[in-house]
Amino acid sequence: MALGEQVYGYYIPTVNLMGVGAAKEVGNQIKVLGGKKALIVTDAVLNKLGMAEQIKAQVEEAGAKAVIFDGAEPNPTDINVHEGLKVFQDNNCDMIISLGGGSSHDCAKGIGIVATNGGSIRDYEGVDKSSKAMPPFIAINTTAGTASEMTRFCIITDTDRHVKMAIVDWRVTPNVAINDPLLMVGMPPALTAATGMDALTHAVEAYVSTAATPVTDSAALMAIKLISDNLRNAVANGQNMEARDKMAYAEFLAGMAFNNASLGYVHAMAHQLGGFYNLPHGVCNAILLPHVESFNLISNPQRFVDIAVAMGENVEGLSVREAADKAISAIRQLSVDVGIPTGLAGLGVKEEDLEIMAQNAMKDACSFTNPRTATLQEIIEIYRKAL
Repeated sequence: MALGEQVYGYYIPTVNLMGVGAAKEVGNQIKVLGGKKALIVTDAVLNKLGMAEQIKAQVEEAGAKAVIFDGAEPNPTDINVHEGLKVFQDNNCDMIISLGGGSSHDCAKGIGIVATNGGSIRDYEGVDKSSKAMPPFIAINTTAGTASEMTRFCIITDTDRHVKMAIVDWRVTPNVAINDPLLMVGMPPALTAATGMDALTHAVEAYVSTAATPVTDSAALMAIKLISDNLRNAVANGQNMEARDKMAYAEFLAGMAFNNASLGYVHAMAHQLGGFYNLPHGVCNAILLPHVESFNLISNPQRFVDIAVAMGENVEGLSVREAADKAISAIRQLSVDVGIPTGLAGLGVKEEDLEIMAQNAMKDACSFTNPRTATLQEIIEIYRKAL
């Protein structure tokens, strides 16, 4: 392709609020967006902890009303979306606030896109299938991982097919994204580890993506460095506010990178594990990441050298290939240090499901920008190595 024949987009929320205490700005943003009644989309745990009520109080202090829907399950489903849509419509809501991690944000995106475009959430699988804007949308993040609070990606499980649908649509990008590390200190170590490795996967896949640009590269490399420097500390001591703050920036930067450069086979394959077995997304990514990138390495070894350097590896005096291998070993070591399970078999993944999952992975939108093209048998073999 000749220079100039490829046009790259750049997608990001209009307003991004970060830092300790950022969540206190919700009321001001409600006023700016002009909403009268908000649907707060969250999960049952955050609602039970009272966090949703705190946000509702801020909405009401700003002069608006709010109703809470806490039906966003881990790996949110089409059923969750349509149950939330009913609450939105029955209460005459005109805006959406998501509170939580990726599950809450994705469920909210699904509700919003169907609220204004009609039909079923299944109608929007693929790229830019909607034709109308969502209701005004504020995403308040409580984990440092998915970056769903600021992306155009929405992942919803189709309960009939047991497949995670990748909905990639610029219209589901929140108007306002809020990342307050104070909301993240309660994350237990295992969740901190899984979401952190999810963010690392976003950054690595974006950096080696065929759609990478200098803009996404800069975000991806800084995210990789911040995660390598801070994830262990955040897992070791959740009250370490410096580590929490740096991880919030890291996941946001990784989101900036993959929201525009897209992803690769790690996510395409992890989506199938979530759809088939309802496994935690970040853990699946972490287990698959070194195996997929070992496969990808020959596509552009220098990119993996850059990743190794960003992760603090000493590559002086090494050949390009030797230095590139350091990236894979550094990823493995970080995963071990933060306590990620070593294989998929221990999570219940069965050999007999590998072929159908591989077939579905090859159709996943995330696979299109992977730097090395795989055959069906090669995808199956990557799954097998990860068992």
